[in-house]
This record gives sequence, structure tokens and C-alpha cells, in this order.
Amino acid sequence: MSNQLSSLQILKSLSDATSELVKQLAPSIVNVHTRMTRGTGVVLTPDGYIVTCNHVLGRSAQVRIGLGEKTFEAKTVGFDPYSDVALLKAEEGNFKPVELGDSDMLTTGQFVLALANPFNRLPTATTGIITNVSATLRGWRSTAMDNVIATDARLNPGFSGGPLVDVSGRMIGLNTAYVWQRGIAIPVNRVKGITDRLMTGGKLKRAYLGIVSNTVSIPQEIARQARLDQDTGVMIFQVEQGAPARKAGLTMGDVIVKFNTQPVTTFYDLPRLLTEDLVGKKATITILRGERIAELTITPTEAEAETDD
Repeated sequence: MSNQLSSLQILKSLSDATSELVKQLAPSIVNVHTRMTRGTGVVLTPDGYIVTCNHVLGRSAQVRIGLGEKTFEAKTVGFDPYSDVALLKAEEGNFKPVELGDSDMLTTGQFVLALANPFNRLPTATTGIITNVSATLRGWRSTAMDNVIATDARLNPGFSGGPLVDVSGRMIGLNTAYVWQRGIAIPVNRVKGITDRLMTGGKLKRAYLGIVSNTVSIPQEIARQARLDQDTGVMIFQVEQGAPARKAGLTMGDVIVKFNTQPVTTFYDLPRLLTEDLVGKKATITILRGERIAELTITPTEAEAETDD
């Protein structure tokens, strides 16, 4: 009987602690909605800087945030579509920021909560454990995400942009997707690096080649003749006029197999490799042209972001 009572006490204590944690975090979790989408955002500063996922905003320039009975106009300060992070600034209001943790200190098996506020009511929550502190997500929304947090906490529609928190209520990740029955979150240290830069007027850049491409298989015989140790690459289907790719001599039908000596095996490798430090700098791109390997020099330019009016 005493053992049963002890077990019930432990469960009740856990239940009460979880409920109290959600209640404490509620003022820091806002609804984010545009004309087409609804999601969640997390308050970072008392004056209304709010982080959410870039895909929650889509290409809309009109954004509103909600917190209980109050709603506010918000402007988009900046975003990084490759990391799926966007920063908003509320036009008015006084907010309670979330406490940030350290995603470099996470461990597999750690208990976590995923929270959301897609309908501007009380936050909803799911629980789970971290199943991988450094997962790789490929083939999602035409991009690749490396070193993301995977958990078995279910993420329902509207959870994107909400916080993943530890048992102390500190945000350790930004929930971005639910794939392969796993919740995927962007580590908070990465989120903080992006948002800090955007808050101070910095601009995030991405290198741009000016091609339309996709993953293709490389026949074994051709790979052997070219002495390639990979069986896939990225074929170019279109080269834009005046783009860096055109100036470098790339043409339709070329198969990219390396970029600055790094293997390119899928379409999702290129966004990961085209970092801002390459803008305006010469790089080496290795291609399979016919049955021969060729190395070309390319100078990426800065990618331009697009938004709707």
C-alpha cells in the first residue's frame, strides 16, 4: 500500500509540476497568424521581439500576434529561410520573455515539453524525450537541416514556431516540423545567434548560383570511369541569364558532384554549403560533364529574398 501511495504521489507531483510549468510559460507564447497561416511565436524581449518559424509567415508581409484577449500588429524584422527562423517585432505591448537555455548541453533521453498557441487561447502542450541531439533532416520543404533536435513529443498543426523547453522551463529549441513520427526543433543557440544579429540591424546573407537543379543518379559505369565515389549528384536543368553559374560556364545537363571539395550528392546539399561567407568570393565547383570530370571557378552573389505586398 505504501509503495502504491508513493507511486501516486510521484505521478501527482510530476503532473502538478508540468501543469505549473505550462502556466508559467503561457505569457511568453503567442499566436502568430497571417492571411493564410496560423502558428506560434516565442517572446524574446519585453519590448516585443518574437521569434517564429519562417514557414509560418510564408511570403506574407501582414502579420498579427495574439496573447489572450489582446492582438497586436507585428512587422517582420528579418528571416533566414534556410534555418527556418523569422524575427517579428510587435508594434506595441509589454511582454514577458522566455528564459533561454543552452542547447549545447542537451542529452539524449532528456525530458522535454513542446508548447504552442495556434488559436490564441491557453497554450497546448505535448511531452516526450530527446531521441537525438544532432539529427539531420533532409527532403523537407526543399531544404536540409543539420544538427537539429529530434524528440518523440508529437507536434500538432500550429506547433511550428513554439518553444521546446526543459524541465526548468528554459527554451532549448524552436519547434519546426513533425516528420517520421519525430518532433524536430532548431537548437536555441542557433536561433539566438540569428535573432541577435537581426535585432541589431544585421542582415543574413546566402550565396546564390542561379540554377534550377535536382538530384539524379549517376550510372555505375560513368562513376567508375570518372573515378567518383558517389552514385548521385545534382543535375542542372536551367541556368539563369547573367547569374554566377552562367558566368562560370555551367550549362544544362552538367551534374554537380562537389562544391569547394565538399561532396554534393543531393539537391539539399547546396543550400547547406552556400553560406554567406562565400558571397563575392571565388569557389571551386566540380561537375560531371558527359563522362568527364571538370572543375570550374564560380563567384556566388547574394541571394535576394522575396515577399508579398
